[in-house]
Amino acid sequence: MTYNVHRCVGVDGKLSPGRIAEVIAETGADVVALQELDVRRARSGGVDQAEAIARELGMGNIHFHPALKVMEEEYGDAIITALPSTVIKAGALPGVERRPQIEPRGAIWTRIELDGAPVDVVNTHFGLRRWERRAQARCLLGSEWLGRADPTVPMVLAGDFNSFPRGTVCGMIRQHLRDAHQLGSPKRRRPRRTFPSNFPVFRIDHIFISRQISVVSADTHRSLLSRAASDHLPLVADLTIDR
Repeated sequence: MTYNVHRCVGVDGKLSPGRIAEVIAETGADVVALQELDVRRARSGGVDQAEAIARELGMGNIHFHPALKVMEEEYGDAIITALPSTVIKAGALPGVERRPQIEPRGAIWTRIELDGAPVDVVNTHFGLRRWERRAQARCLLGSEWLGRADPTVPMVLAGDFNSFPRGTVCGMIRQHLRDAHQLGSPKRRRPRRTFPSNFPVFRIDHIFISRQISVVSADTHRSLLSRAASDHLPLVADLTIDR
């Protein structure tokens, strides 16, 4: 699953990490990429949202990367799972240091052990400006990140890319990875949109996969709870690894 949780504030204005955990539990997802998490921030009651969500789900492995850090307060992205996992890399993506009003962006890359074999999972959240997203895509696909990945290890790249499927950024990524949502949608139906959750008109959350992975199904998760819990709908893909 990839899920922008909007710091656990729903479209109704309610702050609730527990509600986000309930949405995830509805899907049964066992690897979850989360964006826009608050950790120890005063505005969210000082809660470590990544830890709170993972605890509710019984997922003991929490890998968090703060895209933004001010004193003890952090804001960023996480991968949570009950499966054995380790972090390969976590860090910032390009922005503009001279324009501090632009939200910093980052990515986190974990290696998950599935039935004794490795699977790489990368979670990211791209910026709102076109030039920003393109620079971030070039960086993420380059030699510092996925360009140095082991080609024998299956790869999943997930997140909120703030980019439409036919946009330049998604096109750059599709030169290396396949669109799981497109592959896993029912025949004769376009992949469903993810934002905003109460009336989705944009497909900006994506899951991309390497050639060693097959898609059983992929779709947004729509329920009364998911429509309220965040301003994005979660995207869930049922994947199998081709050994």
